This record gives sequence, structure tokens and C-alpha cells, in this order.
Amino acid sequence: MPQRIRKLIGTVLLLLLVVFWALSAMALAQGRVTQLGWFLQLISYTLLGALWVIPAGLLIRWMERPDRKV
Repeated sequence: MPQRIRKLIGTVLLLLLVVFWALSAMALAQGRVTQLGWFLQLISYTLLGALWVIPAGLLIRWMERPDRKV
């Protein structure tokens, strides 16, 4: 698959990932996280805000992979 197509697909997937992650994090934060103590809330919010970087980084690495030489 050419890199140009991978970037198009990856861009759409990144947008979907961010929207899905944000909605999921908000749902978790409104439900269960508010019942925790302040320290566990701090850890939860930090993890919910930062863990989306891992799948996004893997997706970006896939997008930037050079084309195969034929």
C-alpha cells in the first residue's frame, strides 16, 4: 500500500481514535472515577488523558513506514 494511502487512512483512524477515546474517558470519569479518593482520581485522570498516545503512536509509525520497493 502506498504511503499516501496509508496517511489518508491513518488520519481518519486518528480522528476516530481521538473522538472515541475522549467520549470513553468522559463516560468513565463521570461514572466511576468521581467515587474514588482524590489521589486515585489524579492517577485516573492522568492515565485517561495520556494513554491514547500509545495507539496513536503505533498508528503514526505505520503511516510513516516507507513504501516497499518493487
